[in-house]
Amino acid sequence: MRILQPAGFLHRCFTSLLLLSGGLAALSVQAQDKARPEAMPEVKLSTAQSPAFPLGKAAARWAELINQMQAATFAIKLYPGATLSGRDPAREFGALKDGPADLAVGSALAWSAQFSSAGVYALPWLSPDASQQEAVASSRVLFDLVAARAERSGVIVLAVAAAGDRVLATTKNPVRMPAEAAGLRLRVTGVPLAIDTWATLGALPQSLDFAAAQAALTAGTLDGQDALPTALAAQRITATGQRIVTRGGGLSDAMIFAVRKPVWDAWNDAQRQRVRAAALQAAREAQAPAREDAALAELVKQGVTLVTLAPAQRAMFRAAVQPVWDKWTTAIGPDVVAAAEAAVAAAVVAAPRPAQ
Repeated sequence: MRILQPAGFLHRCFTSLLLLSGGLAALSVQAQDKARPEAMPEVKLSTAQSPAFPLGKAAARWAELINQMQAATFAIKLYPGATLSGRDPAREFGALKDGPADLAVGSALAWSAQFSSAGVYALPWLSPDASQQEAVASSRVLFDLVAARAERSGVIVLAVAAAGDRVLATTKNPVRMPAEAAGLRLRVTGVPLAIDTWATLGALPQSLDFAAAQAALTAGTLDGQDALPTALAAQRITATGQRIVTRGGGLSDAMIFAVRKPVWDAWNDAQRQRVRAAALQAAREAQAPAREDAALAELVKQGVTLVTLAPAQRAMFRAAVQPVWDKWTTAIGPDVVAAAEAAVAAAVVAAPRPAQ
C-alpha cells in the first residue's frame, strides 16, 4: 500500500512531529518538496534517523546526489524516523521488500531482525576496532554474498559503509569483564541479535522507548543502555545518572544502501548506474565511525567517564558470546560469516605493529 503525503492541517501536524524528532529532518523534507516539480513522480527513501545523526545524514546525502542527476525522471523524498515502517527500524527491511519504501539506508543490526544475513556486520565482537569494521564493510566477497541473499528477498543492495560501534552507558560501574554484565538491567535495541548478546552475558535486556527509559533511569530501575555514542551525546545522559561509558567493541554496525527490486528493475541502465554511483559516493562520504568518535569526545566534555577495553578483555567477551555466534552463524549463513572473519583476519595482519 502506498502512503500518501498528508495535506493541510495533517501536513502541519506531520511536520511538527518531524521537528520534535529531529528538526533537520523536517527542513530536509521541505526543501526536497520545494525542489521537486509537481509532475515528477516521487520515490520514497526510508531511514531510521534524522539527518542530525550519521545514518540519516547518509540517507539525505544519497537523496541529494540522486536529485542532482541530470535528466532525472523521478525525485527522491526522504522519510526519516522509520515512518514508512511504523517507526520501527527493525521492520524497515520488510517495508522496503514489500513496497511502502522504494529505497532505504538502514542499520545492518536493525535489518537483521527481518534479513538475517545483514547480521553478519553486527556479530558481537567480530570487529572491535575501526580498521576491522572498515575491512568488513568494504569486503567485496562479503558484499556479494549478502547482496545475493538480499536480492532473493526482493531487495538490491548497492553499498555498505561502516557505522561505528555501540557502547554501554551505565549509572554505577563500567563493564570490563563478562561477569560484570550479569544482572544489569539494560535498555537495548529491540532486535533479536542484540537481545541474544546481552542475555547470553547474563544481563536483563529491555526494549523501552525513550520516554520509558528516561523514567526508569531516573527511578533507578534501569542500570544503563547500549547505544551509539551520537544518540547518547544528544540525550545528555548525565542528567539521568549515566556517568560511565564502556567502549568494548561489542556490537558494531553498518549502513546498508538498498533499493526495492521492482523499482530497480523498472529503471533503465543509465538510471541504475547513476543511483548506484550516488549510493557509493554517499557511503564514502558517510564517515560514521569518525562522527561516533567525536560524540564520545562530546560525552567526556559532558562529564562522562570513558572506559575502553583492552584487547585481552575484548577477547574474553568474544569467548563468552560464542553461543550467540553458534546460533546466528546458522541464520546468517556459514559462508557469509566465514567471509567476514576472513576480512577481519586480513585487517589484523595488515595493521601496523606498535613501536617496541
